[in-house]
Amino acid sequence: MKNKGINRREFLKRTAVSTIGTIGFPYVVASSALGKAGSVAPSNRISIGSIGLGIQGTGNMRAFLQEKDVQVAAVCDVRKNKRQMGKRIVDEHYDNKGCEVYNDFRELMASDKIDAVSIAPPDHWHVLMGLEAARNGKDMYYEKPMGLSVRHSKAVRDAVNKYGVVFQFGTQQRSGRNFRFGCELVRNGRIGKLETIYVGVPPGITYPNQPTEPVPEGFDYDMWLGPAPWAPYSYQRCRPFEKETEVNWGYGIWYHIYDYCLGMPANWGIHHLDIAQWGNGTEKSGPVEMEGRGEFPKDGLANCLLTWDVKFKYANGVTLSYADNAKNEQGIKFVGTDGWVFVRRGNNIEANPKSLLKSVIGPDEIHLIESKGPHRNFLDAVKSRGKTISPIEDAVCSDTMTQLNDIVTRLGRKLKWDPEKEEFIGDSEANRMLDRPMRNPWHL
Repeated sequence: MKNKGINRREFLKRTAVSTIGTIGFPYVVASSALGKAGSVAPSNRISIGSIGLGIQGTGNMRAFLQEKDVQVAAVCDVRKNKRQMGKRIVDEHYDNKGCEVYNDFRELMASDKIDAVSIAPPDHWHVLMGLEAARNGKDMYYEKPMGLSVRHSKAVRDAVNKYGVVFQFGTQQRSGRNFRFGCELVRNGRIGKLETIYVGVPPGITYPNQPTEPVPEGFDYDMWLGPAPWAPYSYQRCRPFEKETEVNWGYGIWYHIYDYCLGMPANWGIHHLDIAQWGNGTEKSGPVEMEGRGEFPKDGLANCLLTWDVKFKYANGVTLSYADNAKNEQGIKFVGTDGWVFVRRGNNIEANPKSLLKSVIGPDEIHLIESKGPHRNFLDAVKSRGKTISPIEDAVCSDTMTQLNDIVTRLGRKLKWDPEKEEFIGDSEANRMLDRPMRNPWHL
């Protein structure tokens, strides 16, 4: 890690009390030097680079812009129009022209002006960017899912731990009060002994094959493909989110192409599976057995799971039913011997008996970590050098659930899993599917 970054982090850590301000500054700073963004001088803010400026990446960038102890210093995207858009948003916020622009994420991460990065490209790029961030000593806000294979995810975990960088996984539901409270009810035995967890997620889609088209000017298509297999360009293959062409929850077709993503069971499902793991107390472990079925498209550009119905069994006796929401209602339902709790987005929590919702978690009971929001939680961890609400260990374990779901539906047979060794038991074919090749010259 560059000395400049370390010095700024150490300074922030020493001067942080309960709020960010000028308290503890070793010298007086003129108000004119503090900048439009707030009461923290730009030189003492956490300097962030935003990589990937689609809907999620831009949303993350805007969230960091609202934090007074942050300076968004650079943006990166393989689309020129997205880079220009990002720079315009940042420069208008700070009322200057200081935001740097990159096409290649490696150049941004090599900059000693950057302390941390927001990683939000398509899924097939997450791992390589996470590795590059760790090797350059950059703390990272890392969008879900982890990547396209268990081996790749483990490589990021190893790098994060080796280089001592802060990692926040973009499963923001842990910061929601009802998700946390629902999990605390379960873990403190309010529904009796937990028996079954039901997780429901929107299904996948089909999409027809597309004709080859010329690559538009200002789009680095080869860089967009990166480690994925080469494929002819078509607009729909890598279309970014556009409101007027919204398809299934507003994501591009790449979201449903196996070379770039594992589809709805992974990119969307990781949110709910992570909460299921949290409520079950297995956020640092996983199941021991699984079986189920799934339906894949027979033809077309989209080729990820359409529907699925998988049962996971844990060593503690709990069964997790994971399916598209034609079978399981969207959300996470914990069912125990004495009742149930159901949580989903939209500030929605239900329980039976209803009196559970008025339950108070006592001082000597299990209290899960509270967060004022995933971005604020990340920044606080950058300054304290502590763990985030969604650390790398939990991220890999929850993300592995999505990988196991994909593998068991492709093989169509019961599989046994060792969550400690992170491998299948007695099934070499399944174990080979824990890795994915990368297109040259890209590698871990």
